[in-house]
Amino acid sequence: MSATVPRSSTALADARIPANHPFAAHLERAAAAERRAAHRAWTPDDGPLPSLYLSHGAPMLFEMTDWMTQLHTWARDLPRPRAILIVSAHWESAPLSLSATAPSELVYDFGGFDPMYFQMRYDTPVATGLAATVAAMMPDAEPVHEHRSRGLDHGAWVPLKIMYPEADVPVLQLSMPTHDPARLLDLGRRLRGLREEGVLVVGSGYMTHGLPHLDWSRPDQVPGWSSDFDLWAADALARGDVDSLSDFRHQAPGMPYAHPTVEHFTPLFVTLGASADPGAAPTTTIDGYAIGLAKRSFQAA
Repeated sequence: MSATVPRSSTALADARIPANHPFAAHLERAAAAERRAAHRAWTPDDGPLPSLYLSHGAPMLFEMTDWMTQLHTWARDLPRPRAILIVSAHWESAPLSLSATAPSELVYDFGGFDPMYFQMRYDTPVATGLAATVAAMMPDAEPVHEHRSRGLDHGAWVPLKIMYPEADVPVLQLSMPTHDPARLLDLGRRLRGLREEGVLVVGSGYMTHGLPHLDWSRPDQVPGWSSDFDLWAADALARGDVDSLSDFRHQAPGMPYAHPTVEHFTPLFVTLGASADPGAAPTTTIDGYAIGLAKRSFQAA
């Protein structure tokens, strides 16, 4: 009699998702893609992985088939990383901190959604080695604190669960200790060497995030402040104008409506800092709008 492989806690939780739910269909498509061709693992011959900025949505992203497909396709277009280090808009903490290196309870930092989303799991492999590497990259004057009981928040686990649904890549979350673009660019520079080791460095936010200013009676309408900010950011990125991006509070049209608070934009500077050349134009991988917000995402070489 052949031995059976125990199902992971993530897979067991996923099995409880109703069969008619869009995320259940996404999991089926992802599994079929893996059966057709296994996701090739990164090797040193691939060179450094790009750094990513992604607009992460909320649990409602699990109901958006097109967006989920875009994220999963993006992940499979890249070699499967050895590990992922992600900075999310939803963990603003100084001094600099790391999430638990072993799988821990997820942070369900949202409300008003189907109870199903509070039962999801994303139990990835232990990331002890990555934590030690990240800590060693920081100056002695900026020690890194590990929160051994803190799991991933929804700015991390929601998009990664869609991109890497098998939960087979170690993931570590790094807190965002400031919103100062110069300091975040410097933080990204310190993390740059991770890319050469097959680690995917990700800044997770939302290109526009003016939730208080949306007309919820017309969710398909794109407000002018959202499209204006998005187009301005796209142009500045294409020109490599890091100075203008850094002064977005004063230069970007649509402010402050596009970002009443700035935590969903500023992870972008970690992404740019971790790239080989922050002034080089990144490659847009996802654009368009969801509930009026710009979901622009990109990768930087």
